[in-house]
Amino acid sequence: MAKETGRKLVAANRKARHDYTIEDVFEAGVVLTGTEVKALRAGRASLVDGWCEVEGGEAYLHGVHIPEYSQGTWTNHAPRRKRKLLLHREEIDRLESRTREKGHTIVPLALYFLDGRAKVEIALARGKKDWDKRQALRERQDNMEAQRAMRELRDR
Repeated sequence: MAKETGRKLVAANRKARHDYTIEDVFEAGVVLTGTEVKALRAGRASLVDGWCEVEGGEAYLHGVHIPEYSQGTWTNHAPRRKRKLLLHREEIDRLESRTREKGHTIVPLALYFLDGRAKVEIALARGKKDWDKRQALRERQDNMEAQRAMRELRDR
């Protein structure tokens, strides 16, 4: 049996980059049960309502939905249970100190397999206000219009 290599994306939280300003990104391992791994390998998960929390010196992932494995029996997992994250002590301490500041939180950005191991990409983020979101959308539209105009000038 050949070993998996590379990165296989399972789920991404695209709305997080819209709702938050990403300040720092970390890669963490996740403690999973067997049926959770099988459900993830089938490509089923949702990070939309997920968040991370540091409790008692350990980092945990809350609210991430990994549906029950269809061939699982009574050993199936709870879909929204809290899952432990595997991070270095310095990373946990940095996350804990920064989340104590007003407006900071930890959000999951992506859930993927890296060389056969389940990983989650988490970010230290600051929530955006509504006007920040509108301004970011306006900037993106302006950039797209400028690119379109440049392309039209070039193609003449």
